[in-house]
Amino acid sequence: MRSIYRRVLTHAREHGWRSVTKKVLQRTAAKALENLALDEPVLPLRPEDIMEAARRGTVDKPRPRTGSLDVGWVCTPPGPGSGGHTTFFRMVQGLVDRGHRCTLYLYDRNSDDVSRHASVIRQYWPDVDAGIRSVAEGFDGLDAVVASSWPTAYAAATRRGPDVHGFYFIQDYEPYFYPRGTLYWLAENSYRLGFTNIALGEMITPVMKAEIGQEPAATVPFACDTATYRLLDAGERQAPRQGVVYYAKRAVDRRGYLLAKLALEQFHSLHPEQEIHVYGDRITGWSIPVNNHGNLSPAELNRLYNRTIAGLAISYTNISLVPEELMAAGNVPVINESTFSEQVMRDPDVVWAPATPGRMAEALAQAVEAPNIDARAAAIAQRGRLDWSVSRENFARVIELACANEPGSPGLL
Repeated sequence: MRSIYRRVLTHAREHGWRSVTKKVLQRTAAKALENLALDEPVLPLRPEDIMEAARRGTVDKPRPRTGSLDVGWVCTPPGPGSGGHTTFFRMVQGLVDRGHRCTLYLYDRNSDDVSRHASVIRQYWPDVDAGIRSVAEGFDGLDAVVASSWPTAYAAATRRGPDVHGFYFIQDYEPYFYPRGTLYWLAENSYRLGFTNIALGEMITPVMKAEIGQEPAATVPFACDTATYRLLDAGERQAPRQGVVYYAKRAVDRRGYLLAKLALEQFHSLHPEQEIHVYGDRITGWSIPVNNHGNLSPAELNRLYNRTIAGLAISYTNISLVPEELMAAGNVPVINESTFSEQVMRDPDVVWAPATPGRMAEALAQAVEAPNIDARAAAIAQRGRLDWSVSRENFARVIELACANEPGSPGLL
C-alpha cells in the first residue's frame, strides 16, 4: 500500500495533482466498463430450486379436498405500491372471505428472515388477513399452494408434497421480461411444472397457446377497485383539473419508462403551463420540471387522478392496473398501441397512440386541449366497471372446484 502512495506522490510532483486526478478517473472508468462487460445476469431464485424442480417433474393428482382449505400463497417480498402483489393479495383475501385459512410464504433468494418484509406487508396491505412465513418453513398441513411468479413457481414445485394441490396465478407472460436466453427459458418452463395455471385477463391465453402450445386452465378478468377509485365532487377536488400524471418504474422496461420520459418532455414543449405529476419511483435528470410524489396510498392516488386531466399508461406486455383506475376517477388514459393491451382494454374512453414520443405527446396534448373537461370526466367515471370482487369470486371457485376434483373443473370464467 505504501508503494502505491509513493508512486502517486512522485507522479504528482512531476506532473501535478490535476494529472493524478485525471489518471485515476480514467482508470476508474475503464475498470467500471470492464466490470459492466463481465456482469452476469442475476438469477432471481436459488439454484437448488431449479435442480430440484427438474428432478421432480410434475406430481400426481392429489386427493380431493372440500370444505375449509388451508392455502399457502408463495410470493417474493413486495415493495410499497407493487401492483402485482396488490392483485395477488386481493385473491388471497377473496379466499379468506369465503372461510379458508391462508398463509403468505415469502420467497427471498438471499434470506429466510421474513420479519422486515412482514412489516412492509402489514403497513401497505393492512387488510390482508393471512399469516406470513418463509418458504423455508415448508408446506406441511396445506391443502393447496398458489405460486405468483416464475421464481415462486419453482420454489413451490420443489417444496410441495405429492398430496398438495398446486396452482399458478399468471398475471403476465413473464418470458417476455427477458431477451431469449436462460432466464427466458426458465420463465417459460415454469408453466410446465404441473400446476393448475390461472391467467389474469384475456392476453395470456393466446400468447401461451402461440408460444408453448398450451393454454391456462382458467382465466379471471381484469377489474378495478371501484370503492377506492371514483370521481370526487368539485368540493373534494378543491381546484379545476389541470396537468397530467405518470406512474414511473425506471427498472421495469416493459412499462416504458424511457418512452414516457421522452414523450413527457415533448408534451412539456407543447404545453409548458400543464403540470406533470410523477409517482412511484422518484425521478431525476429530466430536462423539464416535474412534481415528484413518490409512492402514494390508493386514496392519495385517487385524489391525484381527480386533480389531473390525463394519464400516461405504457405497457409492452399485459395491461397494468393504471388505465382502469384512471378512468374510474374520470381521467383519460393515453396508452401505447399494443396488440397485447388491446386484447384486454376495450373501453371507448382510452386514447391509443403509436409508441413514439411525438405521437404520445400529441395524444396528451389533445386530451388537455379538449373542451368540457369536467363533463367528459364525469361521463368517463360513470361507465360501469368490473369490480375486483368478481375476479376474487371466480378465482376462489377455480381453487375450490379443482381441490374438490369436480368434473370439468376448472374452466374459463
